[in-house]
Amino acid sequence: MPATITPNKTEQERKRRVEDHDNGSGRRPPTDKRTGGGGDNDNWNDRPNGRRGPYERLHRYRMGLFFALASDLMFFVAIVSTFFVNQSTGHFDAYNHYVNEWLPTTIPPILWLNTAVLLLSSAAIEFARRNMFRETDVMDEWLGLGKPITRRARPWISATIALGFLFLTGQWIAWRQLALQHIFFKTNQSSHFFYLITGVHAIHLFLGITALITAFTGLYVSRQLETRQILVDGAAWYWHAMGLLWLFLFTLLVFFQ
Repeated sequence: MPATITPNKTEQERKRRVEDHDNGSGRRPPTDKRTGGGGDNDNWNDRPNGRRGPYERLHRYRMGLFFALASDLMFFVAIVSTFFVNQSTGHFDAYNHYVNEWLPTTIPPILWLNTAVLLLSSAAIEFARRNMFRETDVMDEWLGLGKPITRRARPWISATIALGFLFLTGQWIAWRQLALQHIFFKTNQSSHFFYLITGVHAIHLFLGITALITAFTGLYVSRQLETRQILVDGAAWYWHAMGLLWLFLFTLLVFFQ
């Protein structure tokens, strides 16, 4: 009867298992979804550009968004610069008196409440964004064990959308209150800039709400986790930028007219 010989595990094989986090039941999936790694000591950071996994794609989309926001910021810088130039510009009348016709526009009190609403919405979308990158839940969703992070993010995105519409409604009420006081776009230079600044910002915020609705829909439609993360992440950073921009514009209208 032939003898059965079972070879002993060599020291090198045992060492390799420890380094690969292999306990005998198979190697573990990557633990860091941001930096990648496909198992078997594969690190996405060692791969060439364009093949470094989900984080590279997320980073690429973020950079595209930040460049777009930077160019948009230049547009608002131009408006604000014109605001200060017109505010300080005057002329000499027939009696050789220097006259400045700038009349400050009274800020409707509802804009204070609107600012608080926008800050709350920014906090809500940040909760949604952070939930999309919670590492332990990302692993469950990545392994197909449910959609815990997507399920947690949905209510926060819904709340942000609702607060965004509430902010736009508040802006509309502010414009109506000024109209009742017979302060319109062409009433004076100050009102001209008030309507211009708040109107352009409202258009940008409406675009942000569209991005949020797209991200919310993507949570249901998209089958790829990284696509869902990118949609929520991009919408969140855009929303934060609009919130910071509003704080700057509101401070300008309240304290620097």
